[in-house]
Amino acid sequence: MIMANCFVMVMIEIVSYLVLIICVLVGVAFVTLLERKILGYIQIRKGPNKVGYIGILQPFSDAVKLFTKEQTMPVVSNILAYYLSPVFSLFISLLVWVVMPYEVGLISFNMSVLFFFCCLSMGVYSSMVAGWASNCKYSLLGSLRAVAQTISYEVSLALILLSFIVLVGGFSLELFVKYQSGLWFVFISIPLSLIWFGSCLAETNRTPFDFAEGESELVSGFNTEYSSGGFALIFMAEYASILFMSVLFVIVFLGSSPCSSSFYLKSALIAFVFVWVRGTVPRLRYDKLMYLAWKSFLPVSINYLIFFVGIKMICFVVV
Repeated sequence: MIMANCFVMVMIEIVSYLVLIICVLVGVAFVTLLERKILGYIQIRKGPNKVGYIGILQPFSDAVKLFTKEQTMPVVSNILAYYLSPVFSLFISLLVWVVMPYEVGLISFNMSVLFFFCCLSMGVYSSMVAGWASNCKYSLLGSLRAVAQTISYEVSLALILLSFIVLVGGFSLELFVKYQSGLWFVFISIPLSLIWFGSCLAETNRTPFDFAEGESELVSGFNTEYSSGGFALIFMAEYASILFMSVLFVIVFLGSSPCSSSFYLKSALIAFVFVWVRGTVPRLRYDKLMYLAWKSFLPVSINYLIFFVGIKMICFVVV
């Protein structure tokens, strides 16, 4: 009887996670449509408007086109790593969604922030291996840039999250929602929220930090040799990461639970800002990127961490 109940609970968890993955992939499809529409209006032109009503079916048309194209294979590439790295990239982007603090029976655990950092650190390997396995100098340069960029900005992300972990006293994202019921963290740390957003842009290789995909000097960066299904998987992984970073920003700074309707409105707003930045901000120089990470973001993050630790110790002594 106990074994049967355990089996049923495991099956419910698996089905729930599969439903979550399907919802994420549908969300990714419509985030791409949102981006193309917004960029169209920013550039005073129409976005996609032919497939379906006002272009609503365009993402699915793109998916069918990409997955039915002929799969090309560079002759001098490392075949196994070349094929597996896009799959691994999408797997990591979808796996990290288990940390969301849903209250309807999905996976939820007390070390969700640490698990998020593990997945964030693993994501860089897919870009690195994809660039190396293609055996193309442009792809290799793009992957090296991605590694340096991701490692640099992960430090700021870790310090910012550590500051709030000190405040809430735990590693669970549920605590972030609980402690912001009266006051959002964005009001007590506006500089940290801006640094977090900038670091998220860098982590997801978005403009103005898209050096791993610099078209003007690297053709297309680490994904130069990819086409059809492999390119589609890399594309989906990038937008799944953007969607997750938007959701995480809402949980950490805007204090909404995934069970409230305002949570999804705020997440859509942050995703809109991701696209807005792409349409308005030019690409930085690479040395400016590293200067920003180590000379600007890092000192501010460390100072805030020391400040929050001091506040926590004063409160502990007073109590």
